[in-house]
Amino acid sequence: MKQLPLTRRACALALAASALACSSMALAQPKTTRLIVAFPPGGPVDFVARTLSEQLGKELGHQVIVENKAGANGAIAGEFVAHATPDGNTLWLTSVGAVAINPALYDKLSYDPQRDLTPVSLVVNNVEVLVVGANAPYSTGAEFVAASRLQKDAPLTLASSGTGSVPHLAMELLNDAAKIKLLHVPYKGAAPAITDVMAGHVNGFFGDIPGLISFIKTGKLKAIGIAAPKRHPLLPNVKTFAEMGVPGVDSDNWYALFASKGTPAADIDRVNQAVRRTLATDSVMARLQASGAEPAPSTPAELATVLKNDSAKWARVVRANNIKPD
Repeated sequence: MKQLPLTRRACALALAASALACSSMALAQPKTTRLIVAFPPGGPVDFVARTLSEQLGKELGHQVIVENKAGANGAIAGEFVAHATPDGNTLWLTSVGAVAINPALYDKLSYDPQRDLTPVSLVVNNVEVLVVGANAPYSTGAEFVAASRLQKDAPLTLASSGTGSVPHLAMELLNDAAKIKLLHVPYKGAAPAITDVMAGHVNGFFGDIPGLISFIKTGKLKAIGIAAPKRHPLLPNVKTFAEMGVPGVDSDNWYALFASKGTPAADIDRVNQAVRRTLATDSVMARLQASGAEPAPSTPAELATVLKNDSAKWARVVRANNIKPD
């Protein structure tokens, strides 16, 4: 066999070695899980994601990176995860709105939660609480409802974080259950809504307890009614609407994990078990509970049932009130 000249042979060997090294490096790249959040950093879903990420990484045996893909009321993140490689390494931590409300709210949605996503686990429940300004003349939800019945010509106003949001739909549940008509005042997010309630420009606001607990504890807002079947441990003296004679006001804003459709059952189970262990870790549990979020792990099947039931529930509310997105 004809020998290559030394220089050419050396170059060939060097190229082969380089290719092998690159191949080995590619194989040795550390595995990561991308935890997608549909909102900007600093919000409640982002807080839960970052609370989970480090411990979840330990349970999975590799790094978990939180990625914020905000926009279109969750649709950008939903579409991204729906089209991700179905290997369990791209997860979507989403609130109820993007998966159980959006399909009823939007005529055209770039993803179908029940068709394009695979349930992994519920993560937390966030109970909705009705708050009013510190100087408001109502101390209970029952008083607020009674006052609204006396002001038909100038109805009481309730702020929300946007049309079709959980706070908005919680208001519609209260309207229906109490047979009243509160005036909806939509804002672009919870922060400006809360500011105007504290200033007395709007009469009240339904919101997640984690986003409101600091204002309640400092006396800037009064909590007057829990929109859930039972009282919340951080607000033990605040009655549920059912306790006040107004049943049917139940609007938990749960957060859950989903993967793309087609992810193998073994990968879903692997992540589900890691999530369960993460939520059972003392430090994670304590941080979530201190914020007002209630750890609530589930099986994939249980999450699928919750998604199906809540999708039907919120679709009825959206249709009955002819709610259209802004």
